[in-house]
Amino acid sequence: MVVGYCVGEISLSELTFISDKMPQVGEYVIVEYDSKKVLGMVESLVRGNDALNIDLHDVEAIQTIARIGGKDYYIKGKVKLLGDVNDNLRLPRTPALPGTPIKLADKEILNDVFKVKNPIKLGTLVNQSDIEVNVEANPVLNRHLAILAMTGAGKSNTVAVLIDQLLGYNVPVFVFDMHGEYRDAKFPNGNVNVIQPKINPQYMTFYEIKRLVSIPNSAVIQERFFRQAFNKAQKMIRESTAHTSDFLQLIVDILYKDVEYDEEGNISTKTDKRIIDVINKVEDSMDKYSNLFDSNKGNILTSIKIGHANVLDLSQTDESVAEVLVSHIMRNSLQRRKNAVHGSSNDTLDHPVFYIIEEAHILAPNKRDSQSKHWIQRVAREGRKFGLGLCLVSQSPKTVDHDALSQMNNMIILRLVEPEDQRHVQSASESLSRDLIDQLPSLNVGEAIVLGLMTKVPTLVKINEFKGRRTGGDLDIIGELANFNKKEDDELKRQEQEMDDLGCYDY
Repeated sequence: MVVGYCVGEISLSELTFISDKMPQVGEYVIVEYDSKKVLGMVESLVRGNDALNIDLHDVEAIQTIARIGGKDYYIKGKVKLLGDVNDNLRLPRTPALPGTPIKLADKEILNDVFKVKNPIKLGTLVNQSDIEVNVEANPVLNRHLAILAMTGAGKSNTVAVLIDQLLGYNVPVFVFDMHGEYRDAKFPNGNVNVIQPKINPQYMTFYEIKRLVSIPNSAVIQERFFRQAFNKAQKMIRESTAHTSDFLQLIVDILYKDVEYDEEGNISTKTDKRIIDVINKVEDSMDKYSNLFDSNKGNILTSIKIGHANVLDLSQTDESVAEVLVSHIMRNSLQRRKNAVHGSSNDTLDHPVFYIIEEAHILAPNKRDSQSKHWIQRVAREGRKFGLGLCLVSQSPKTVDHDALSQMNNMIILRLVEPEDQRHVQSASESLSRDLIDQLPSLNVGEAIVLGLMTKVPTLVKINEFKGRRTGGDLDIIGELANFNKKEDDELKRQEQEMDDLGCYDY
């Protein structure tokens, strides 16, 4: 069906058309010329009337023309050209002629466009529910993904659909679950493996623990005292001569051996004050991270199970602990995967992993340095070489680190209203046009723009509804308050009944 005709100057990448029919933004069209069949997407539409131009200021005349000239309206649109369907979607070398008709793409062409190897079934076209949208799994796993949306737009459902599809390929998915949404989830294609947020400090590097106890690089004497105690503690644990399994407590005990006391039992002035400073910092860290360390645990990476949604439950931890866990896991994963690929050590991670980082704006903030951000950036830049995939999920794109976001070669963007969020996302993605950005505020819940290496063409998708079970989503606050009030009323009635049974109201 012809929906319009090319007008004006036509480039190799876009064209303008005029029509008397109303297509929809996001629909695919075909432009046939010079033995080519070029696929395009309608990216913007306006409706006008030559008689009702902006120079007309007479209200009565406008009303008269509108009443009698309703058939004089035209539709003008812009089409982004995506490539010749007969030439592997390569852009043509010559533009179409003005006046060339534009037709709606038929079902056969679209089914062929969305036919990929190793498909991940995301949903259907927003404008054509009979066209299934598949993206390719390997570019998602190798070249990273960002899932971005304002709160309530369908982000968590999208993540759940993605996880379930990846489990169908036996992918070990690792979720940094900030709100406990996935620990009790049920996935049709796989099981959940809940991992406790605990680190055995024996598997941490000196510099990781030094950072935790807040010893600055400029405090060289404090660092020397701490390094000596750290090395002694590591040796004692290796040789099984330690009297405690608490690694930080062992460091404190070793440091106290260099503390001298006077006759009254007070710390002697002969004791180097900097040793006391180190002890205080380590003890402060023991209080701050008391729920993080467990010397009886193995390396946290050994808990990962193939073909499972491995969920690190961070819902009961504060941000500082979450940052420590993320940086530790990212660093260890990258190093161990390098060892596995290069065969340089027995200390390896023998399989690829796909990491999903919820609340990426907290763990990789745009305007604040943190170790978690540093290692997320490292994995984003280097991970694809070693089988580490990354998915950043956020409802506040503008506060996600720009460098990390720009490494996400695939994006699923649901509704975004805030202009700064839109600008930040566009600056991180070369393939997100201004016209597509303009569509973000009008997307309904569960609708998304999908683009990147995982798909042949940018797409407006209605994401499938997740068929399993997960927690999260909006609370039924009215219902909860009603239940609370009912419990209070029931308790009051029970107390009154008890008093009545005891005869307290007999006069």
